[in-house]
Amino acid sequence: MVSVLLLAMTALNSLTAAVTLWWMLHAWRTPATLEGTAFSEPDGRHDLTFSLLVPARHEEKVLRHSVERMLASDHPHFEIVVVTGHDDPGTTALARALTAEHPGRVRTVTDHHARKNKPRALNTALPECRGQIIGIFDAEDIVHPELLSHVDRTFRRHGADVVQGGVQLINYSDSWYALRNCLEYFFWFRSRLHLHARKGFVPLGGNTVFVRARLLRDTGGWDGDCLAEDCDLGVRLSSLGARIVVGYHPGLVTREETPGSLRGLYKQRTRWNQGFLQVLRKGEWRRLPTPGRRLLARYTLATPFLQAAAGLCLPPLLVVGLLDETPLPLAFAAWLPALLLTAMTAFECAALHDFGRQYGLRIGPVHYLKLCAGTPFYALVLAAAAVRAVWRECTGRTDWELTEHTGAHHHGCAPAHDRAVRGTPADGTDHTGAP
Repeated sequence: MVSVLLLAMTALNSLTAAVTLWWMLHAWRTPATLEGTAFSEPDGRHDLTFSLLVPARHEEKVLRHSVERMLASDHPHFEIVVVTGHDDPGTTALARALTAEHPGRVRTVTDHHARKNKPRALNTALPECRGQIIGIFDAEDIVHPELLSHVDRTFRRHGADVVQGGVQLINYSDSWYALRNCLEYFFWFRSRLHLHARKGFVPLGGNTVFVRARLLRDTGGWDGDCLAEDCDLGVRLSSLGARIVVGYHPGLVTREETPGSLRGLYKQRTRWNQGFLQVLRKGEWRRLPTPGRRLLARYTLATPFLQAAAGLCLPPLLVVGLLDETPLPLAFAAWLPALLLTAMTAFECAALHDFGRQYGLRIGPVHYLKLCAGTPFYALVLAAAAVRAVWRECTGRTDWELTEHTGAHHHGCAPAHDRAVRGTPADGTDHTGAP
Protein backbone atom coordinates (compact mmCIF):
# COMPACT_ATOMS: atom_id res chain seq x y z
CA MET A 1 0.00 0.00 0.00
CA VAL A 2 2.82 2.38 0.91
CA SER A 3 4.51 1.63 -2.41
CA VAL A 4 1.35 2.46 -4.35
CA LEU A 5 0.89 5.75 -2.48
CA LEU A 6 4.54 6.61 -2.98
CA LEU A 7 4.29 5.94 -6.70
CA ALA A 8 1.10 8.03 -6.99
CA MET A 9 2.63 10.98 -5.16
CA THR A 10 5.81 10.69 -7.23
CA ALA A 11 3.78 10.83 -10.43
CA LEU A 12 1.80 13.84 -9.18
CA ASN A 13 4.93 15.72 -8.12
CA SER A 14 6.71 14.91 -11.38
CA LEU A 15 3.77 16.01 -13.53
CA THR A 16 3.35 19.28 -11.63
CA ALA A 17 7.07 20.08 -11.77
CA ALA A 18 7.39 19.20 -15.46
CA VAL A 19 4.36 21.26 -16.51
CA THR A 20 5.50 24.21 -14.40
CA LEU A 21 8.98 24.10 -15.92
CA TRP A 22 7.54 23.96 -19.45
CA TRP A 23 5.33 26.97 -18.80
CA MET A 24 8.23 28.88 -17.27
CA LEU A 25 10.29 28.30 -20.42
CA HIS A 26 7.56 29.28 -22.89
CA ALA A 27 8.68 32.82 -23.74
CA TRP A 28 12.29 31.77 -24.22
CA ARG A 29 11.65 28.81 -26.54
CA THR A 30 12.65 30.76 -29.66
CA PRO A 31 13.65 34.37 -30.45
CA ALA A 32 10.37 34.73 -32.36
CA THR A 33 8.37 33.65 -29.30
CA LEU A 34 10.16 36.20 -27.14
CA GLU A 35 9.65 38.94 -29.71
CA GLY A 36 5.97 38.03 -29.93
CA THR A 37 5.43 38.96 -26.28
CA ALA A 38 6.05 42.66 -26.96
CA PHE A 39 3.54 45.50 -26.93
CA SER A 40 2.62 47.13 -30.21
CA GLU A 41 4.67 50.28 -30.79
CA PRO A 42 2.70 53.56 -30.61
CA ASP A 43 1.88 55.18 -33.94
CA GLY A 44 1.32 58.71 -32.67
CA ARG A 45 -2.47 58.37 -32.57
CA HIS A 46 -4.47 58.51 -29.35
CA ASP A 47 -7.91 57.36 -30.45
CA LEU A 48 -9.13 55.73 -27.25
CA THR A 49 -10.16 57.25 -23.92
CA PHE A 50 -9.27 55.63 -20.59
CA SER A 51 -10.80 55.48 -17.13
CA LEU A 52 -8.17 54.23 -14.68
CA LEU A 53 -9.74 52.72 -11.57
CA VAL A 54 -7.70 52.79 -8.35
CA PRO A 55 -9.41 51.04 -5.42
CA ALA A 56 -7.72 52.30 -2.25
CA ARG A 57 -8.34 51.14 1.30
CA HIS A 58 -6.06 52.38 4.10
CA GLU A 59 -3.50 53.40 1.49
CA GLU A 60 -2.40 56.80 2.80
CA LYS A 61 1.28 55.82 2.56
CA VAL A 62 1.32 55.15 -1.18
CA LEU A 63 -1.75 56.64 -2.90
CA ARG A 64 -0.42 60.14 -3.64
CA HIS A 65 2.79 58.81 -5.18
CA SER A 66 0.88 56.38 -7.40
CA VAL A 67 -1.68 58.92 -8.62
CA GLU A 68 1.01 61.48 -9.40
CA ARG A 69 2.86 58.87 -11.45
CA MET A 70 -0.30 58.12 -13.43
CA LEU A 71 -0.80 61.83 -14.04
CA ALA A 72 2.56 61.88 -15.85
CA SER A 73 1.13 59.74 -18.68
CA ASP A 74 1.89 60.97 -22.21
CA HIS A 75 -1.61 59.95 -23.35
CA PRO A 76 -3.97 62.95 -23.55
CA HIS A 77 -7.29 61.19 -22.93
CA PHE A 78 -7.56 59.61 -19.49
CA GLU A 79 -9.14 60.09 -16.11
CA ILE A 80 -8.21 58.59 -12.74
CA VAL A 81 -11.07 57.36 -10.55
CA VAL A 82 -10.03 56.66 -6.97
CA VAL A 83 -12.43 54.45 -5.01
CA THR A 84 -12.38 54.70 -1.22
CA GLY A 85 -14.58 53.32 1.54
CA HIS A 86 -17.02 55.43 3.51
CA ASP A 87 -15.39 54.07 6.68
CA ASP A 88 -11.84 55.05 5.65
CA PRO A 89 -11.59 58.80 6.36
CA GLY A 90 -7.82 59.01 5.96
CA THR A 91 -7.65 57.62 2.42
CA THR A 92 -10.86 59.42 1.44
CA ALA A 93 -9.47 62.80 2.55
CA LEU A 94 -6.29 62.19 0.56
CA ALA A 95 -8.25 61.15 -2.54
CA ARG A 96 -10.42 64.27 -2.32
CA ALA A 97 -7.34 66.44 -1.94
CA LEU A 98 -5.92 64.93 -5.13
CA THR A 99 -9.25 65.56 -6.86
CA ALA A 100 -9.14 69.20 -5.81
CA GLU A 101 -5.54 69.56 -7.01
CA HIS A 102 -6.29 67.97 -10.40
CA PRO A 103 -9.90 68.82 -11.31
CA GLY A 104 -11.11 67.14 -14.47
CA ARG A 105 -8.36 64.53 -14.30
CA VAL A 106 -8.84 62.87 -10.87
CA ARG A 107 -12.21 61.95 -9.36
CA THR A 108 -13.18 60.28 -6.10
CA VAL A 109 -15.96 57.70 -5.73
CA THR A 110 -17.10 56.42 -2.34
CA ASP A 111 -17.96 52.78 -1.77
CA HIS A 112 -20.81 52.39 0.74
CA HIS A 113 -20.97 48.58 0.78
CA ALA A 114 -21.12 47.26 4.32
CA ARG A 115 -18.70 44.52 3.34
CA LYS A 116 -15.64 45.98 1.67
CA ASN A 117 -13.41 44.32 -0.90
CA LYS A 118 -11.74 45.16 -4.20
CA PRO A 119 -14.37 43.85 -6.66
CA ARG A 120 -17.19 45.69 -4.87
CA ALA A 121 -15.17 48.89 -4.97
CA LEU A 122 -14.60 48.42 -8.70
CA ASN A 123 -18.29 47.77 -9.33
CA THR A 124 -19.14 50.95 -7.41
CA ALA A 125 -16.95 53.01 -9.74
CA LEU A 126 -17.88 51.33 -13.03
CA PRO A 127 -21.09 53.38 -13.67
CA GLU A 128 -19.10 56.58 -13.09
CA CYS A 129 -16.46 55.84 -15.74
CA ARG A 130 -16.47 57.97 -18.89
CA GLY A 131 -13.69 56.25 -20.85
CA GLN A 132 -14.00 53.69 -23.63
CA ILE A 133 -11.38 51.55 -21.89
CA ILE A 134 -11.41 50.64 -18.20
CA GLY A 135 -7.95 50.19 -16.68
CA ILE A 136 -7.38 48.68 -13.23
CA PHE A 137 -4.47 49.60 -10.97
CA ASP A 138 -3.66 49.07 -7.33
CA ALA A 139 -3.03 51.97 -4.96
CA GLU A 140 0.73 51.27 -4.67
CA ASP A 141 1.41 50.95 -8.42
CA ILE A 142 4.17 52.80 -10.23
CA VAL A 143 2.94 53.20 -13.81
CA HIS A 144 5.18 54.07 -16.77
CA PRO A 145 4.28 57.35 -18.57
CA GLU A 146 4.18 55.64 -21.99
CA LEU A 147 2.06 52.67 -21.00
CA LEU A 148 -1.32 54.02 -22.13
CA SER A 149 0.04 54.95 -25.58
CA HIS A 150 1.27 51.37 -26.06
CA VAL A 151 -2.03 49.95 -24.81
CA ASP A 152 -4.00 52.25 -27.13
CA ARG A 153 -2.07 51.02 -30.15
CA THR A 154 -2.33 47.37 -29.04
CA PHE A 155 -6.14 47.59 -28.82
CA ARG A 156 -6.38 49.08 -32.29
CA ARG A 157 -3.81 46.87 -33.99
CA HIS A 158 -5.18 43.57 -32.70
CA GLY A 159 -8.87 44.43 -32.40
CA ALA A 160 -8.53 43.45 -28.74
CA ASP A 161 -11.30 43.31 -26.18
CA VAL A 162 -8.82 43.07 -23.31
CA VAL A 163 -5.15 43.99 -22.97
CA GLN A 164 -3.11 42.63 -20.08
CA GLY A 165 0.14 44.43 -19.31
CA GLY A 166 3.06 43.33 -17.19
CA VAL A 167 3.44 43.74 -13.42
CA GLN A 168 6.70 43.31 -11.55
CA LEU A 169 7.55 43.24 -7.87
CA ILE A 170 10.80 45.15 -7.59
CA ASN A 171 12.14 45.24 -3.97
CA TYR A 172 13.95 41.93 -4.42
CA SER A 173 16.58 42.45 -1.71
CA ASP A 174 14.27 43.29 1.21
CA SER A 175 13.98 39.72 2.53
CA TRP A 176 14.84 36.13 1.74
CA TYR A 177 11.37 35.49 0.34
CA ALA A 178 11.13 38.78 -1.59
CA LEU A 179 13.61 37.50 -4.20
CA ARG A 180 11.51 34.42 -4.92
CA ASN A 181 8.33 36.48 -4.92
CA CYS A 182 9.84 38.82 -7.52
CA LEU A 183 10.86 35.90 -9.72
CA GLU A 184 7.36 34.43 -9.55
CA TYR A 185 5.95 37.63 -11.01
CA PHE A 186 8.73 37.70 -13.60
CA PHE A 187 7.83 34.24 -14.90
CA TRP A 188 4.06 34.80 -14.71
CA PHE A 189 3.94 38.02 -16.71
CA ARG A 190 7.05 37.46 -18.84
CA SER A 191 6.18 33.97 -19.98
CA ARG A 192 3.22 32.05 -18.61
CA LEU A 193 0.41 34.52 -19.37
CA HIS A 194 1.55 34.61 -22.99
CA LEU A 195 1.14 30.85 -23.19
CA HIS A 196 -2.38 31.19 -21.75
CA ALA A 197 -3.24 33.87 -24.31
CA ARG A 198 -1.99 31.63 -27.10
CA LYS A 199 -4.19 28.78 -25.83
CA GLY A 200 -7.28 30.98 -25.42
CA PHE A 201 -7.66 30.84 -21.64
CA VAL A 202 -6.26 33.78 -19.64
CA PRO A 203 -6.64 34.13 -15.84
CA LEU A 204 -6.03 37.88 -15.79
CA GLY A 205 -3.62 39.53 -13.37
CA GLY A 206 -4.85 41.84 -10.63
CA ASN A 207 -3.91 45.11 -12.28
CA THR A 208 -2.56 46.69 -15.47
CA VAL A 209 -5.64 45.11 -17.04
CA PHE A 210 -7.55 47.09 -19.67
CA VAL A 211 -11.07 46.10 -20.78
CA ARG A 212 -13.48 47.72 -23.20
CA ALA A 213 -16.07 49.46 -21.02
CA ARG A 214 -19.03 48.20 -23.05
CA LEU A 215 -17.91 44.57 -22.71
CA LEU A 216 -17.29 44.96 -18.98
CA ARG A 217 -20.74 46.43 -18.40
CA ASP A 218 -22.46 43.86 -20.62
CA THR A 219 -20.90 41.02 -18.62
CA GLY A 220 -21.84 42.44 -15.22
CA GLY A 221 -18.49 43.80 -14.04
CA TRP A 222 -16.72 41.90 -11.29
CA ASP A 223 -17.96 39.17 -8.95
CA GLY A 224 -18.29 40.99 -5.63
CA ASP A 225 -17.93 37.80 -3.61
CA CYS A 226 -14.84 36.38 -5.33
CA LEU A 227 -11.41 36.64 -3.70
CA ALA A 228 -9.70 36.42 -7.11
CA GLU A 229 -11.90 38.79 -9.09
CA ASP A 230 -9.17 39.23 -11.71
CA CYS A 231 -8.94 35.51 -12.43
CA ASP A 232 -12.73 35.21 -12.43
CA LEU A 233 -13.06 38.04 -14.96
CA GLY A 234 -10.46 36.44 -17.21
CA VAL A 235 -12.22 33.07 -17.07
CA ARG A 236 -15.61 34.61 -17.91
CA LEU A 237 -14.27 36.70 -20.78
CA SER A 238 -12.24 33.78 -22.15
CA SER A 239 -15.37 31.62 -22.02
CA LEU A 240 -17.23 34.26 -24.03
CA GLY A 241 -14.55 34.24 -26.71
CA ALA A 242 -13.16 37.70 -25.94
CA ARG A 243 -9.96 38.67 -27.74
CA ILE A 244 -7.37 38.93 -24.93
CA VAL A 245 -3.90 40.23 -25.82
CA VAL A 246 -0.97 40.06 -23.40
CA GLY A 247 1.80 42.61 -23.90
CA TYR A 248 5.13 42.83 -22.10
CA HIS A 249 8.10 45.13 -22.02
CA PRO A 250 10.39 45.37 -18.97
CA GLY A 251 10.42 49.15 -19.27
CA LEU A 252 6.63 49.36 -19.27
CA VAL A 253 5.77 47.03 -16.41
CA THR A 254 3.79 48.37 -13.48
CA ARG A 255 6.05 48.18 -10.45
CA GLU A 256 4.88 46.95 -7.07
CA GLU A 257 6.27 45.78 -3.73
CA THR A 258 6.35 42.36 -2.10
CA PRO A 259 4.33 41.88 1.10
CA GLY A 260 6.22 43.43 4.00
CA SER A 261 6.14 40.31 6.18
CA LEU A 262 6.01 36.56 5.80
CA ARG A 263 2.61 36.63 7.46
CA GLY A 264 1.44 39.13 4.86
CA LEU A 265 2.66 36.87 2.04
CA TYR A 266 0.95 33.88 3.67
CA LYS A 267 -2.39 35.70 3.90
CA GLN A 268 -2.10 37.09 0.37
CA ARG A 269 -1.49 33.63 -1.10
CA THR A 270 -4.32 32.22 0.98
CA ARG A 271 -6.67 34.74 -0.61
CA TRP A 272 -5.42 34.03 -4.13
CA ASN A 273 -5.63 30.26 -3.71
CA GLN A 274 -9.09 30.45 -2.21
CA GLY A 275 -10.14 32.69 -5.08
CA PHE A 276 -8.89 30.12 -7.60
CA LEU A 277 -10.88 27.46 -5.75
CA GLN A 278 -14.00 29.64 -5.92
CA VAL A 279 -13.56 30.12 -9.67
CA LEU A 280 -13.01 26.40 -10.16
CA ARG A 281 -16.18 25.64 -8.20
CA LYS A 282 -18.27 28.23 -10.09
CA GLY A 283 -17.59 26.30 -13.29
CA GLU A 284 -17.62 29.19 -15.79
CA TRP A 285 -14.61 27.52 -17.43
CA ARG A 286 -16.86 24.68 -18.58
CA ARG A 287 -18.20 27.02 -21.27
CA LEU A 288 -14.81 27.20 -22.99
CA PRO A 289 -15.27 25.94 -26.56
CA THR A 290 -12.70 23.12 -26.74
CA PRO A 291 -11.70 20.19 -24.50
CA GLY A 292 -8.09 21.38 -24.53
CA ARG A 293 -9.00 24.79 -23.14
CA ARG A 294 -11.25 23.26 -20.51
CA LEU A 295 -8.46 20.91 -19.44
CA LEU A 296 -6.01 23.83 -19.22
CA ALA A 297 -8.51 25.78 -17.14
CA ARG A 298 -9.21 22.92 -14.77
CA TYR A 299 -5.51 22.24 -14.28
CA THR A 300 -4.61 25.91 -13.84
CA LEU A 301 -7.30 26.56 -11.26
CA ALA A 302 -6.49 23.36 -9.35
CA THR A 303 -2.68 23.50 -9.57
CA PRO A 304 -2.05 25.35 -6.26
CA PHE A 305 -3.97 22.70 -4.38
CA LEU A 306 -2.33 19.81 -6.21
CA GLN A 307 1.03 21.29 -5.34
CA ALA A 308 0.01 21.69 -1.72
CA ALA A 309 -1.12 18.08 -1.46
CA ALA A 310 2.02 16.80 -3.12
CA GLY A 311 4.33 18.99 -1.08
CA LEU A 312 2.75 18.01 2.23
CA CYS A 313 2.37 14.29 1.54
CA LEU A 314 5.61 13.39 -0.22
CA PRO A 315 8.13 13.91 2.65
CA PRO A 316 6.36 11.56 5.10
CA LEU A 317 5.78 9.03 2.32
CA LEU A 318 9.50 9.08 1.52
CA VAL A 319 10.33 8.42 5.16
CA VAL A 320 7.74 5.64 5.43
CA GLY A 321 8.92 4.18 2.15
CA LEU A 322 12.50 4.00 3.36
CA LEU A 323 11.51 2.46 6.66
CA ASP A 324 9.10 0.02 4.98
CA GLU A 325 11.71 -1.57 2.72
CA THR A 326 10.31 -0.04 -0.44
CA PRO A 327 11.72 -1.70 -3.59
CA LEU A 328 14.90 0.04 -4.72
CA PRO A 329 13.61 1.12 -8.19
CA LEU A 330 10.58 2.76 -6.59
CA ALA A 331 12.74 4.45 -3.98
CA PHE A 332 14.91 5.91 -6.76
CA ALA A 333 11.81 6.99 -8.69
CA ALA A 334 10.62 8.91 -5.64
CA TRP A 335 13.53 11.30 -6.17
CA LEU A 336 12.47 12.21 -9.73
CA PRO A 337 10.54 15.30 -8.57
CA ALA A 338 13.67 16.44 -6.74
CA LEU A 339 15.63 16.21 -9.99
CA LEU A 340 12.99 18.26 -11.80
CA LEU A 341 13.04 20.76 -8.94
CA THR A 342 16.81 21.00 -9.31
CA ALA A 343 16.42 21.68 -13.04
CA MET A 344 13.80 24.31 -12.28
CA THR A 345 16.08 25.99 -9.74
CA ALA A 346 18.94 26.02 -12.25
CA PHE A 347 16.71 27.75 -14.79
CA GLU A 348 15.57 30.21 -12.11
CA CYS A 349 19.20 31.11 -11.46
CA ALA A 350 19.66 31.86 -15.17
CA ALA A 351 16.40 33.85 -15.15
CA LEU A 352 17.56 35.79 -12.08
CA HIS A 353 20.52 37.06 -14.10
CA ASP A 354 18.12 38.06 -16.90
CA PHE A 355 15.81 39.73 -14.38
CA GLY A 356 18.67 41.82 -13.01
CA ARG A 357 19.86 42.79 -16.50
CA GLN A 358 16.43 43.81 -17.75
CA TYR A 359 15.59 45.90 -14.69
CA GLY A 360 19.04 47.35 -14.07
CA LEU A 361 19.37 45.64 -10.67
CA ARG A 362 22.55 44.38 -9.07
CA ILE A 363 22.43 40.61 -8.66
CA GLY A 364 25.33 39.14 -6.70
CA PRO A 365 26.34 35.73 -5.32
CA VAL A 366 24.32 36.27 -2.16
CA HIS A 367 21.13 36.52 -4.20
CA TYR A 368 21.76 33.20 -5.94
CA LEU A 369 22.46 31.66 -2.55
CA LYS A 370 19.20 33.05 -1.15
CA LEU A 371 17.33 31.78 -4.19
CA CYS A 372 18.60 28.21 -3.83
CA ALA A 373 18.52 28.00 -0.04
CA GLY A 374 15.06 29.52 0.20
CA THR A 375 13.41 27.15 -2.28
CA PRO A 376 12.14 24.49 0.18
CA PHE A 377 11.05 27.06 2.77
CA TYR A 378 9.17 29.15 0.20
CA ALA A 379 7.44 26.02 -1.11
CA LEU A 380 6.40 25.21 2.45
CA VAL A 381 4.85 28.67 2.92
CA LEU A 382 2.89 28.36 -0.34
CA ALA A 383 1.73 24.85 0.56
CA ALA A 384 0.56 26.02 3.97
CA ALA A 385 -1.30 28.94 2.37
CA ALA A 386 -3.05 26.56 -0.03
CA VAL A 387 -4.09 24.26 2.83
CA ARG A 388 -5.46 27.24 4.74
CA ALA A 389 -7.33 28.39 1.63
CA VAL A 390 -9.07 25.02 1.32
CA TRP A 391 -9.96 25.09 5.01
CA ARG A 392 -11.39 28.62 4.75
CA GLU A 393 -13.43 27.70 1.68
CA CYS A 394 -14.80 24.57 3.32
CA THR A 395 -15.76 26.51 6.48
CA GLY A 396 -17.35 29.39 4.56
CA ARG A 397 -14.86 32.11 5.53
CA THR A 398 -14.59 34.59 2.67
CA ASP A 399 -13.49 37.83 4.37
CA TRP A 400 -10.92 39.87 2.43
CA GLU A 401 -7.52 39.95 4.16
CA LEU A 402 -5.94 43.23 3.06
CA THR A 403 -2.24 43.36 2.15
CA GLU A 404 -0.50 46.38 3.68
CA HIS A 405 1.60 48.58 1.38
CA THR A 406 4.44 50.80 2.58
CA GLY A 407 6.08 52.03 -0.63
CA ALA A 408 9.15 49.81 -0.29
CA HIS A 409 9.46 49.75 -4.11
CA HIS A 410 9.67 53.54 -4.47
CA HIS A 411 13.34 54.01 -3.70
CA GLY A 412 15.86 54.07 -6.50
CA CYS A 413 13.47 52.90 -9.24
CA ALA A 414 12.04 56.02 -10.84
CA PRO A 415 14.88 57.17 -13.15
CA ALA A 416 15.30 53.81 -14.88
CA HIS A 417 11.55 53.25 -15.02
CA ASP A 418 10.92 56.61 -16.69
CA ARG A 419 13.37 55.94 -19.51
CA ALA A 420 11.71 55.96 -22.92
CA VAL A 421 11.07 52.49 -24.31
CA ARG A 422 10.02 53.18 -27.88
CA GLY A 423 12.20 51.31 -30.33
CA THR A 424 13.68 49.10 -27.61
CA PRO A 425 13.53 45.33 -28.31
CA ALA A 426 11.15 43.09 -26.40
CA ASP A 427 13.95 41.68 -24.24
CA GLY A 428 14.58 45.15 -22.86
CA THR A 429 18.06 45.47 -24.31
CA ASP A 430 18.79 49.03 -25.37
CA HIS A 431 21.06 49.09 -28.41
CA THR A 432 21.06 52.88 -28.74
CA GLY A 433 23.97 53.40 -26.37
CA ALA A 434 21.83 54.97 -23.67
CA PRO A 435 22.95 54.22 -20.12
